[in-house]
Amino acid sequence: MPQAKINTNSLEKGAFILKTIAHPVRLAIIQLLEKNEELSVSEVTESTGEEQSAISHHLINMKLKGILSSRKDGNKVFYFLKEKDVVKVLSCIQNCDCNYV
Repeated sequence: MPQAKINTNSLEKGAFILKTIAHPVRLAIIQLLEKNEELSVSEVTESTGEEQSAISHHLINMKLKGILSSRKDGNKVFYFLKEKDVVKVLSCIQNCDCNYV
């Protein structure tokens, strides 16, 4: 019986997305942006309780990797989900009944 070919491009994209969001703070940011169309850095900082510098680092990283996008309004930067389907990944993780240590 012939085996189906594996779509390595799709797997590489999936691995790239998973590596990009594989941090509790990044998952929290995605969850916040799912519930809010866009948020400023200070709003994300306030909501997460994390240091502003750490939040900025995570936001910039996800923006550079295509998960988020941003717009500037005066001296504030607002972030929003560019890759909206990443919310589906978060939903799967939250609904997973996997055993882990």
